[in-house]
Amino acid sequence: MSEPPEHDSILDLLVLREVRGYLRRSHGTGLAVFIGVAYALGSMLLGGMLILARYPGGYSFLVLWGNALGLQPWNYPGLLIEAPWGFVVLPFFATLSMILVSAGVGLGMAVAVLLGIQLLRSRRASPGGPVATGTIAGLTPAMIALVTLGACCSTTAAATAGVGLVAQASGSSTTNLLLNNWFLGVFQVVVVFVALIAQELLLRMYGTLFASGDPAFSSRSRPHPPMDRRAIVAGVLRAALVAAGITWILTAVADWTIVSPAAAPAGVWFNWIIEHWLVGGLAIVTALSPRTLRDWYRSVAATPRGILFRVSLCLGAWTLGGWVPPPFAGAGVEGFGNEILGALGAPASLGAVAPTFAVGYSLVFQWCFQYLLLAVLAGLVALYPRETLEWFAGPASSEIPRSSPEAVITAPSASGAAR
Repeated sequence: MSEPPEHDSILDLLVLREVRGYLRRSHGTGLAVFIGVAYALGSMLLGGMLILARYPGGYSFLVLWGNALGLQPWNYPGLLIEAPWGFVVLPFFATLSMILVSAGVGLGMAVAVLLGIQLLRSRRASPGGPVATGTIAGLTPAMIALVTLGACCSTTAAATAGVGLVAQASGSSTTNLLLNNWFLGVFQVVVVFVALIAQELLLRMYGTLFASGDPAFSSRSRPHPPMDRRAIVAGVLRAALVAAGITWILTAVADWTIVSPAAAPAGVWFNWIIEHWLVGGLAIVTALSPRTLRDWYRSVAATPRGILFRVSLCLGAWTLGGWVPPPFAGAGVEGFGNEILGALGAPASLGAVAPTFAVGYSLVFQWCFQYLLLAVLAGLVALYPRETLEWFAGPASSEIPRSSPEAVITAPSASGAAR
């Protein structure tokens, strides 16, 4: 009998198949809806979209199609609702991003609450199991922290400090983000969605710890990998890659508030596609699902797509972490070496480019994480794809439990070959 297929496809990961399946089997859909609605109301109150006040009139609705100056077109069409209990202002994109973020927070927090309840039941049923229970206890706070990362970003987006943090992470300015506030919505949606993908991977990885006590868990969940020095280093590195990749991709999106994509030159598009989106996306996929990327590369390694993938990564690694000649540096393609020359006061004829930030923590973060770390990863995957992805994915023995049919069949054949 063949084994049931594992959820290794990118589509299954993006649609959060394990998260949605767990909520469905646990009958927690109502809880997710309740949390999402409560979060949406809180966001509307804190963001000024919902103003509670006594109003002598009745209900009225007004559709806003734009303003006379033509500013901030992403807010239109908007809806203004007047009611006896206050006002509701629903700009188009802000409302859309709030709905997506609220849905994500509802899904993630509902799963975290259900796992917390299961944790309490497991502790009462088996108080003598410290190893498994300790691992589960560390899982639930991790999920809550990952999902509320996007929630905190949303609730502080209206504050100057929150906008300043987003501006530093994305390479923009506070004034620019306040004027182009659509980017804050994009930032919130991306952070919450990445957190949900991480939660999806946690459910797959730790699902077997709950399988005996929680029938809502799928039997296809992967076993817990061994915790050793390599796993700890890989975990820290993967967390750094997620932070660097997300902020680096959002930096390209923030550029659209200054440079129109329709009028951007070819060098700027190369910078966006190769340096930001390709390298940043590689970092996120490598950190969150290295096995998926490894399996995909195995399927295209000898094809033109695989060769184009490696060549593009070589270009991205060189232009991001090295030095780009003056004609290209002036056209928008620049790297770490160009900014070092600019910081040292070298002329533009040598390819020097002024750093984005002044000397400080933001510049150190950009150079160490967004430039050097991402460039090193892209270079290693381009030159040594199998070895690099295998290291992030972990040893092959951790993917197949010892009691599985594959292990039973492989062991005798290996012994027979040894004879």
